[in-house]
Amino acid sequence: MTGIAEGAEHREVMIDKVDRAMFVRYAGASGDFNPIHWNEEFAKSAGYPTVFAQGMFTAGVLATFLTNWVGEDAVRRFRTRFVGQVWPGESITCSAHVRRVYDDDGERRADCELHVINGKGEEKINGDATILVS
Repeated sequence: MTGIAEGAEHREVMIDKVDRAMFVRYAGASGDFNPIHWNEEFAKSAGYPTVFAQGMFTAGVLATFLTNWVGEDAVRRFRTRFVGQVWPGESITCSAHVRRVYDDDGERRADCELHVINGKGEEKINGDATILVS
C-alpha cells in the first residue's frame, strides 16, 4: 500500500443499518448460537433491551474494513478490544489513524489505531494493527 504517511486517516461506513438477520447468519457461519444474539425474550431476561451483535461479528467487520483498505497480504498484526454492544438498527463506521511509519524486518510498516463507532459516535471496538507499506 503506497501513500500511507504518519497522521493519515481512513474512514468508511461499513453497514448502514445492522439487522438481526446479520446476527443469525453470523451465528451459522461461526457456530456462536448464544441466544442472547437472536432471541429477544432471552436477551431481555438477561437484562438487555434487545439482542445484540456477537463481538466477533463486529471485529470481523473491522477486519474487512482493514483488508479492503490495505489488502490481506499487508496485515502483519491485528488486535481488538470490545467496548460496547452493537444493537439492531445501528450503523457501523470504521476508522484507522496511522500513528507511526517505520522500517522493521526488511519491510516498511505502519502502526494504525482502529475504531468502530455507531451513528451517534459511540465506540464499539478499538484496536490496532500493523500493516505493510510498499
